[in-house]
Amino acid sequence: MLVQVNGEDRELVEGATIAQLLEQLELDPRTLAVERNLQLVPRAKHAEAILAEGDRLEVVTLVGGG
Repeated sequence: MLVQVNGEDRELVEGATIAQLLEQLELDPRTLAVERNLQLVPRAKHAEAILAEGDRLEVVTLVGGG
């Protein structure tokens, strides 16, 4: 299936979750925020959030500082 991640098309297997996508991208979910179709997906829901054809995701890195 085809989804869009940060404006780029990405092919995923049917039934893939946000957690699996982040693992495939080699990203640490503890330092990220993920938005699917303009709605923030809580980190605790990444493993159960099944992606669908045409989903649009924005993955942003959280930066701390002062």
